[in-house]
Amino acid sequence: MCGIVGYIGHRDAYPIIIKGLQRLEYRGYDSAGVALFDGDDIHLAKTKGKVDDLKKKSESTISLMGKLGIGHTRWATHGAPNDINSHPHYSNSGELVIIHNGIIENYDSIKTELTKRGYVFHSDTDTEVLVNLIEEVKKKENVKLGKAVQIALNQVVGAYAIAVFDRQKPDEIVVAKLGSPLAIGIGENEYFIASDASPFIEFTSNAIYLEDEEMAIIRVGKEIKLRKIKDDSIAYPNILELQLNLEQIEKGGYEHFMLKEIYEQPRAILDTYRGRLLSQQGLIKMAGIDQNLEKFQNANRIIIVACGTSWHAGLVAEYIFEDLARIPVEVEYASEFRYRNPVITDKDVLIAISQSGETADTLAAIKLAKEKGAFVFGVCNVVGSSIARETDAGAYTHAGPEIGVASTKAFTTQITVLMLIALKLAMKKGIFSQSKFHEFLTELENIPSKVEQTLKQDKLVKEIAAVYKDSPNCLYLGRGYNFPVALEGALKLKEISYIHAEGYPAAEMKHGPIALIDEQMPVIVIAPKKGHYEKLISNIQEIKSRKGKIIAVVTEGDTSIRELADHVIGIPDTLESLTPLLTTIPLQLLSYHIAVMRGCNVDQPRNLAKSVTVE
Repeated sequence: MCGIVGYIGHRDAYPIIIKGLQRLEYRGYDSAGVALFDGDDIHLAKTKGKVDDLKKKSESTISLMGKLGIGHTRWATHGAPNDINSHPHYSNSGELVIIHNGIIENYDSIKTELTKRGYVFHSDTDTEVLVNLIEEVKKKENVKLGKAVQIALNQVVGAYAIAVFDRQKPDEIVVAKLGSPLAIGIGENEYFIASDASPFIEFTSNAIYLEDEEMAIIRVGKEIKLRKIKDDSIAYPNILELQLNLEQIEKGGYEHFMLKEIYEQPRAILDTYRGRLLSQQGLIKMAGIDQNLEKFQNANRIIIVACGTSWHAGLVAEYIFEDLARIPVEVEYASEFRYRNPVITDKDVLIAISQSGETADTLAAIKLAKEKGAFVFGVCNVVGSSIARETDAGAYTHAGPEIGVASTKAFTTQITVLMLIALKLAMKKGIFSQSKFHEFLTELENIPSKVEQTLKQDKLVKEIAAVYKDSPNCLYLGRGYNFPVALEGALKLKEISYIHAEGYPAAEMKHGPIALIDEQMPVIVIAPKKGHYEKLISNIQEIKSRKGKIIAVVTEGDTSIRELADHVIGIPDTLESLTPLLTTIPLQLLSYHIAVMRGCNVDQPRNLAKSVTVE
């Protein structure tokens, strides 16, 4: 959530800032702002609304000159989303300007003390408190900006990624990080600052990702100075070569990023198992598992922590690990895990799943598990992210950038990685015969082409969407491996179309939800011809007897459910444990088309952020 962009160098900052903010729109926000410094004057514009609104306001009200600039998209925490609370914020003197992602938890007590000292506050934000605290430290301690930032941050409690500059220092920006991501792009006599690398990918392929409790003093023509905030010790930058390219973050002819990412899934799944799944050799190679095999083989249990869509992928993994590898699994909401005093031992393996690798609750769960001695394994998509750095080992999903707020390819690639791990463990434990293992490898290798076949149902799904786009409620039902898919399908519909939807295990329908069934209630039933198929037919008959409308996702060639359902969407046949990789595709398309037909902002649904980097 929120987005930071900054520039200092030889180019005009404004176009870089605006373009960068547009690329960070996927993170979710309700207002935006920009501050430019031309060496003499600061030119600031900010507004409630979208980056396009900021662009119009900036270009009509302020000078766009300046080789130093910072910009921000805000997701409201302290204070309503309005022009005043938007970032950037000035200090009382007008000398310091700041942008900030995160939350300062003790801002109220600091604000009270600063008010006693004569400071006046114009917004309701914790960020304005922080910039004035920095100013107070700078004056009281008679120190430069970098030192003032360090002292001030040692007095605050919370999370932050900040960029701040001083009118008296036209060639310097100070940045710092704790809990919220911050990247620094390194060019020729120029530097770029952003929440991720997408705003500066066309200018440089070299970047530093700040670690927690690190700060950097960035000056034109000088090497970056990195320091630890707590003790002022020198931190040594790890310069990474970015794996991102400009083409990946553009829409590529699709109307929305979400649709592009749905259609990227065959390639994303292939890229995720490429080099790992070696079917001809009968091998799975994963360095993070190979080097820590004993940890998994000797584990009393696996604990999976995640949020949102990643939590649903974790639920699928629970079925996979217990069914195939015979290892007990518990799946936890990361947001609850850390607060319920969980029992964790050094015999546990904790798997943390996160698309962004920056989810605050998941990071907190990782730290708790490590304190208790558990082995922590990360599954994430973003190279160099906080979770990738905090875990003992891990595996990237290689899905490529996911810009749409509603996750699609993250879900399928996370399941792919988790399936590879489970299959490797099953073989090592002697649970699988070589022939059964090879059957799984071959079938997983065929999944991308089967996803492509499923995507050919898009036209049919769009026709079904037109029938149900005005429904106020919707139920999703599944059993076994496809119960989590029902949860994920309902989440997608809620997220982007604002239709109330709930996912249930199909057998639980009789324990309450069946009371909702009438002729106005569409029910999506995920019913491939695997597992508990006959029982699902019984559930469908119960719905039909109460005049409910059935949309069924079935195995191609199914005739039994076709006779009962109002609409049928076919998927190719596959092994039961791999069906979630196919059954989720029509549900993604259904949510997408309904949202578009309802006029919703598919890529940036209201109130949501791509990466939840604060609690």
